[in-house]
Amino acid sequence: MLKKRIIPCLDIKGGRTVKGINFKGLRDAGDPVVLAQQYVQQGADELVFLDISATIEQRKTLLDLVSRIAGAIDIPFTVGGGINTVEDAVNLVRSGADKVSINTAAVVRPALITEIANQLGSQCVTVAIDTKPVDGEERVFIRGGSMPTPLSTLQWAQQAATCGAGEILLTAISRDGTGEGFDLETTNAICRAIPIPVIASGGAGRKEDFLTLFRETEATGALAASIFHFGSLLLPDLKTYLKTNNIPLR
Repeated sequence: MLKKRIIPCLDIKGGRTVKGINFKGLRDAGDPVVLAQQYVQQGADELVFLDISATIEQRKTLLDLVSRIAGAIDIPFTVGGGINTVEDAVNLVRSGADKVSINTAAVVRPALITEIANQLGSQCVTVAIDTKPVDGEERVFIRGGSMPTPLSTLQWAQQAATCGAGEILLTAISRDGTGEGFDLETTNAICRAIPIPVIASGGAGRKEDFLTLFRETEATGALAASIFHFGSLLLPDLKTYLKTNNIPLR
């Protein structure tokens, strides 16, 4: 069994960490470099940086900020937002990212997954999938969760894995920022359908949500933001709780 990962997420807009509910109503959550350092000190297994407005604003990810965060931490660091080419991915890795996360550009042109995997290795490629039910079926949303597509979430995850993705970051839009718990059903359906690791995101509100996720699904990682940024739950307390309940952690 793969050991489980606890992964804080820094959603970045205008150089600041922000967080909302269902991808809306964003509020400031602090300086990303300071938060990144805090999470390392508290025992985070990995860190994810998502430049959430890069695609909508049709610009590249903030390389200088990525470089400053990478220089301040010593844990695996995934960066996403505005990645449209292999060159974009390479530039982020050169700036200190260990992995890149692609979403909209991969949906528009799935071959990008293969191209980046061929250049950097599949272990460097995370495909982020934002999902929400439409007429009773989970569908893929792009452009920061603002645009629905006809793609089935399950089928897209399978295609992404076939194209060379090293892992899937699955975010349940309807759970995002609500604290109502992870989407266990969708998460497990994806986990069982593909041979690569799945990180679950959206809905963490208390430590029990993480335990339930790891006990009832095959997800290997749990990503959260609000619960950590605003002090509702401290990482050391969460990891102690999970270890006490026999969850193998990194």
